[in-house]
Amino acid sequence: MAGGADSIRAVLRAANALLQQRRYRAALAVIKGFRNGAVYGAKIRAPHALVMTFLFKSGSLREKLKSIAQATYAHSRNLAYFVFTYKGLLAAQSRLQGKKIPFHTFLAACIGGWLVFGDNNPINSQIIMYLLSRILFGLSRLAVEKGYIPQPKQDPFPLVAALVWGTVLWLFEYHRETLQPSLQSSMTYLYEDSEVWHDLSDFLIYNKRTDGK
Repeated sequence: MAGGADSIRAVLRAANALLQQRRYRAALAVIKGFRNGAVYGAKIRAPHALVMTFLFKSGSLREKLKSIAQATYAHSRNLAYFVFTYKGLLAAQSRLQGKKIPFHTFLAACIGGWLVFGDNNPINSQIIMYLLSRILFGLSRLAVEKGYIPQPKQDPFPLVAALVWGTVLWLFEYHRETLQPSLQSSMTYLYEDSEVWHDLSDFLIYNKRTDGK
């Protein structure tokens, strides 16, 4: 037992020494990026998939758990692959040119996005839409910082909120098929299911009757 413990300690010391080697830092950062992508993807997707599956999907418990596991795995895998690809390409460009420039970031992320998130499926679609909304806000702030558009005299957020909600409800009511499926499900639950009930059970306790009446 003592010999085994000594071997493990020796391996750990060697691993820690390797992690301190500056010449391997770029490669090690790529590996840790893969790890962080996998962990973060699982943390983000698992709770979301759990809520959406049990709230909106029918089927057995086994089927629901399988759906949650598949969604969590897909998000975790894709984010891990993207971080690995992005950081790997970034390191390669910096090594080739001897320095890091802003275009390296854009090009590496474009290639990673094409390769990893280019498949049009529900998971990727949600991620892209999440990023798109934040990009629009970020670019708006950047335009103000750079002086491309004047600093608003009043906070524009109330107007943005009004336009966003007005537009999304108009789309839901008259062009529902253009909205992402999970958003359709959420809005159906909020705005249509709230108009249907038969007695106190499906008015306050449940959303829909489960007794087949």
